[in-house]
Amino acid sequence: MAAQNPIRVYIVDDHEVVRRGVASLLETDPELEVVGQSGSAQVALREILELRPDIAVLDANLADGTGVDICREMRSVDPNIKGLILTTYDDPDAISAAILAGASGYVLKKIEGNSLLNGIKLVAGGHSLIDPAVASRVVEQMEMQRKSLDVVCELTPQQRKIFFLIAEGMTNRQIAEKLYLAEKTVKNHVTGLLSRLGLQHRTQAALLAVRLRGADGGAEPAPMPAPMQGSVPGSMRQQYTAAG
Repeated sequence: MAAQNPIRVYIVDDHEVVRRGVASLLETDPELEVVGQSGSAQVALREILELRPDIAVLDANLADGTGVDICREMRSVDPNIKGLILTTYDDPDAISAAILAGASGYVLKKIEGNSLLNGIKLVAGGHSLIDPAVASRVVEQMEMQRKSLDVVCELTPQQRKIFFLIAEGMTNRQIAEKLYLAEKTVKNHVTGLLSRLGLQHRTQAALLAVRLRGADGGAEPAPMPAPMQGSVPGSMRQQYTAAG
């Protein structure tokens, strides 16, 4: 018997076969109702805000945007709409971006059909879900960031200045001129920083500095996003990990 108030779902994926396949799968469950679908980020955002579904299942990468961008925009207008990122990429940076955009879940397309159906229902019920394969990589990345953050906090004021100037793309000579140091002194500092941070190239240091840069202009590292909250019933633990 169909539910009196089925969960209303909007599907976004620029691969038509995938999009229609997900829609067909959802339509087999009387507790779910597909209210719309699109392969365009712009069209999807407009229709989502018009239809106000309970959940938007969003592909991470689209031809004219991203599912993360759609999630951020739709939730800024209506926080009651939940976003579930469905993607082929188990990228820790992508999951962090999804969390910051307010997504309630991030699962891979290799997920089994029944698990996706149950996952949508769990998200509708207020749970936050991460695919186990993605969760493990996120945990590893967060641990690496914590270790790097500890090292950065132990740097001298001069070393910290150099570290964040690297993030601005400055060369050793430019940093030397800005800080009134000898270029050789800056080079030694950079070599020491790379060694302490376990990095091989200054480009890696620049990426790390950007990630840790604070909102106040670079004096303090930015806080890392909190893990997703929620819990998963025992029957789902083989398919999902709920962080928190």
